[in-house]
Amino acid sequence: MAMANPYPPSTMTNGAPPHHNPPPGVPPGGNPGAAPPPDSYFTETRKGEVNELRQLLRTFSSERDPNRKRDIIKKVIAYMTLGIDVSRLFTEMMLAIETRDLVIKKMVYLFLCNYATTHPELAQMCTNTLQKDCGNDDPMVRGLALRALCSLRLPQMVEYISEPLRKSLTDNHAYVRKTGVMGILKLYHLDTAAFERCNFVDILYDMLRDPDASVVSNCILVLGEIMSRGENGGMAINRPIILHLLNRIHEFSEFGIVAVLDLVPRYTPANEEEAYQMMNLLDPILRTSNSAAVLGTIRAFLSLAEQMEDSEEMTKQVVMRVKAPLVTITVSSIPELTHCLLKNIDVLIDIAPGVFDDEYRQFYIRYTEPSHVKFLKLQILPKLANDVNSPEIVVELAEYVDDVNTKLSRLALRALARIACRLSSQEAAEGIVLRLVEYLDDDSGHISSEAATSLSMVLRKHPHLKELTAHRLPRALRYIKEPSGKTAILFLLGEYADHVPGAPYAVEKLIDGYDNISSPDVKRGLLHATIKLFFKRPPECQKMLGRLLKKATEDVSNQDLHDRALMYYRLLRASPNLAEAVVGTSVTIPVGKAFCEDDDEVLRDELMREFNSLSILYGKTQENFIQEEYRVKFVRMAKEEAPHPPAQAPTADLTNETGIESDMAAASLSTPVGEVPPTSSQLPNSSQSEVVADLLDFGDSATPAP
Repeated sequence: MAMANPYPPSTMTNGAPPHHNPPPGVPPGGNPGAAPPPDSYFTETRKGEVNELRQLLRTFSSERDPNRKRDIIKKVIAYMTLGIDVSRLFTEMMLAIETRDLVIKKMVYLFLCNYATTHPELAQMCTNTLQKDCGNDDPMVRGLALRALCSLRLPQMVEYISEPLRKSLTDNHAYVRKTGVMGILKLYHLDTAAFERCNFVDILYDMLRDPDASVVSNCILVLGEIMSRGENGGMAINRPIILHLLNRIHEFSEFGIVAVLDLVPRYTPANEEEAYQMMNLLDPILRTSNSAAVLGTIRAFLSLAEQMEDSEEMTKQVVMRVKAPLVTITVSSIPELTHCLLKNIDVLIDIAPGVFDDEYRQFYIRYTEPSHVKFLKLQILPKLANDVNSPEIVVELAEYVDDVNTKLSRLALRALARIACRLSSQEAAEGIVLRLVEYLDDDSGHISSEAATSLSMVLRKHPHLKELTAHRLPRALRYIKEPSGKTAILFLLGEYADHVPGAPYAVEKLIDGYDNISSPDVKRGLLHATIKLFFKRPPECQKMLGRLLKKATEDVSNQDLHDRALMYYRLLRASPNLAEAVVGTSVTIPVGKAFCEDDDEVLRDELMREFNSLSILYGKTQENFIQEEYRVKFVRMAKEEAPHPPAQAPTADLTNETGIESDMAAASLSTPVGEVPPTSSQLPNSSQSEVVADLLDFGDSATPAP
């Protein structure tokens, strides 16, 4: 007798049962013998992964293995990182927060902060839990909970943040206090009105006396950002504040040291004695290996030197003092950091010429360095050349000319020309000119072209060396192909035609092939050279000048060329003597004077005011790359009166690295000497100006220091 089918036809698909469990070891929907999926958080491809995670989280409280618990939460964070929406697990994750494992707490807090902005209604569910953790016995838990609470960034959470923040500022543990200080900044960006009602600015000023240096450094950063839009361009400082911070600077981390150093340029010392003493306090920082701290110290030194009577000499002494530590950090840093340091060194060389000359070997190119560092060193090396070391630098640069990198080769030739233009030594200039003349016959097109351009620069500074180049110019004009090099040769032929017998005939060949010249620069150079030749050798050049003017005035491919040709033609018709006076102007420049394109003294002075910033790297002031609403203006505080007249002006030897003693050890915030409290307009909360004045005086405060 046949047995009945246990599955009704309506529940079967193609005659198969609707569902059956796979045999052991076979994944659902897979074939027997197929490889199981890899055990990784980021390779899970099965459907319903969020439901599986929910099942794991529901067994979380009963799981006894702590590593297994961590793995469950890690898997949730892994899915969240991949972009999978796991916000449905919010309730289960809230239950997992009740643990003593700090690792799990950190991951749960990360989960909360990630989904707070997109799911604000879910974030409010964790308010009570976070407030409870803010009162935990473990300071690490208190700090983590406070950081998570302030990181929710929800306007409706402001009323729950203010009180835990205020309590954290008087906590007995430094980690909680510094977390609370950073939480104040988050509250400021979240709700400025609530921030001002809580009077946190006054509390932050009072916390500058905190015994923990990390708390103080956080206070400096928070006050600086909060008050950056005020009239002072940052936190208000006076003599007691700056001296207190400088006396404690050895307690700060490198991060905190940089925060303190940023305040020094905004302070105006009462007299030169105080400036010298501040330099003595900052001098030990130059021995650190942190480049940010060293550059911050240099900026502070330069700012103090600028306010002294003999600022130019003092600036030179400052550069001499910082030279050794700055070069040491530069040669031992990674390429990216080396590039930044070289940019700052380049500016220091400009304001103190000759100081770095004895360190020229440190700026030689290493084959392992990236191209951008090599290019920057080639920009610096000519500035270090003098009559003593120039022969060695020239030999080194000559080695770079044959480099496979064409840009490096060009920069090496330009560096040779810049050395010849800077030095007044006739022997050095003659040696460089002879090298450049040899390069005119080089088979590499870029070398011969760049050598011609470099020669045109050098001969404008040293015209007496024109005889060394005269015999090579006609041949170079015939074989150089690049427009820049051909234009430079034409310039030399026009200027020094009286020393080149075949100059008119070399130029005439180009005039005959005028229609084949595609570069407007070459055409302009040809026109200018022919006019010059005409006034020096009229019989040979009269006819070919006429042909050239006819072709140039009929050339409509370049408006500038067309207008120049018309101007020369009309000048010659009106008055040949006047035309000769206009065209025959001397192009010689004294050795001590820079070319107009290199004379950037105004820009250099502006960049020095923004030393140790992106302005130095870009070579532009902040107005050129920062929008106006994001700029922080630099405001130097008003000069304060000295507490007592100095008994004797100190003699500070900035070149001595050891034996520095501080005369300011007695300075304390509890000694209100020479203070100038900020006005109400300098602080965001003008209604609390009386309390702020007391805090800046550092007298007794209603809020005791932790």
